[in-house]
Amino acid sequence: MANHKSSLKRIRQDKKKAEHNHYYAKTMRNAVRKLRAMTDKDEATKLYPTVQKMLDKLAKNNIIHKNKAANIKSSLCNHISQL
Repeated sequence: MANHKSSLKRIRQDKKKAEHNHYYAKTMRNAVRKLRAMTDKDEATKLYPTVQKMLDKLAKNNIIHKNKAANIKSSLCNHISQL
């Protein structure tokens, strides 16, 4: 176990930040899952910009990798176009 005050504080901060990141990553996964489950093209087209914005924000804050965000956006575009 850590002995320095600064390392104890860093452990607390890391735990808090990990919880925060997990929440937003899970929210993003649920939104992507919801969009992939849609069968109506109009509804999917309306929801896509919000999911895209969410992915971009998470990539900007390094919660997910920028290439992962790009891959998800691309696959969602393909899904919408095939509806």
